[in-house]
Amino acid sequence: MNTNNFTFSQTSLSPNAARLLSNRTKSVPMMEGITPRWLVSFLPWVAVEAGVYNVNKIRKDLTETREKAIELLTCTLHENDIPKTFPDYDENPREYTLSLIQTILKVNTNIIDIFNNPINALQEQMRLTIEAMKERQEHEIINNKDFGLINCVSPKMTLSTRRGAPTPDDMDELLAKVWKKPAFFVAHPRAIAAFGRECTRRGVPPVMVHLFGSPFMTWRGVPILPSDKLLVDGSESQGSTKILLMRVGEKEQGVIGLHQPGIPEESATPSLSVRFGGIDDKGVASYIFNLYFSAAVLTDDALGMLENVEVGNYYEYR
Repeated sequence: MNTNNFTFSQTSLSPNAARLLSNRTKSVPMMEGITPRWLVSFLPWVAVEAGVYNVNKIRKDLTETREKAIELLTCTLHENDIPKTFPDYDENPREYTLSLIQTILKVNTNIIDIFNNPINALQEQMRLTIEAMKERQEHEIINNKDFGLINCVSPKMTLSTRRGAPTPDDMDELLAKVWKKPAFFVAHPRAIAAFGRECTRRGVPPVMVHLFGSPFMTWRGVPILPSDKLLVDGSESQGSTKILLMRVGEKEQGVIGLHQPGIPEESATPSLSVRFGGIDDKGVASYIFNLYFSAAVLTDDALGMLENVEVGNYYEYR
C-alpha cells in the first residue's frame, strides 16, 4: 500500500513541540587529545627550592668510563697495612633548572556571566587548558632536547633491536641493561602491540596486570606503560620508535620528576599556577597559566633505551 497519498491527523502533542518544554542533558566538553599520562603518574616527583636541582655524583677516573674506585682491603685477622681512601665528588655536577609551560586563557566575561548553567563555562575553559598543558608536560619529559629522557640516555645504555620488531630477546637485553630494580617500560601503543605479536608468534603471551584500575602488559613482571609521546617515525602502516626502561626514585638513584610545589596562586595541581590577569576594555578577562617542571636521570644505569623498534610487522597464523 502506498502511504504517500494518505494524510495523518495529529492526535497528541508532537515530539518537536514537546522538546520546547524539556531540558537537554549535556556533557562537559570532550577532548580527544587527553591521554592517561601514565609516565607522569608513575614517576616519583621531587620538590626543589628556587627552581634548581643539582645531581651530585662520584668523580670518574681519567678515562671517564667508571667511577673512581674506593680503596678497600680484604684480609685475614693479622696486622695489615690498611689503605687510605675517600669518596671524591664531581666538582661540576649537572644542574637542572625547572622548565616552564605557559599560556594566557582569554574569556569573555559576558559569556561566563550568562552561559554558565548547568555547566560552569569558566571552569571548563580552565580544565581543558590545564589538560593540554599536562599533555605537553609528558611530551617534554620524553622529548625535550635538554632534559627529555630519550636525549639523556647514556650511549652505553642504548641498544638496537636485532631484526626490527621488538622481540622478547630484545626486551630481555634491555632488562639486562637496567637490572637494578627496573620499575617500568614506556612504549608507544603501536610498539606494545608489535611486541605482543612477537610474543604470540613465539607462544609466550605476556602477563597482564591491573594497576590503578587499568590493564597493563608486563614482561618479566615489569609493567609496560603506553604513551603516545614516544613518537613513531614513518607511515600509518610502517614506522619505527623507541622503548624506554627505567629505575625510578631519588632513593634508588633513578629517574625523577622535578617540580616546586607551593608557588603563589597554585592550583590543585602542584607547581601549576593560575593568576587573574585583568579585564581589557572589551570585557575580556585574562588568566595566566604557568606549569613548572623538569626531569632528571640521577645515574646513567637508571635509564635504558631500545632503538629501531619496527611497528609494522604482522603474521598469519594457521
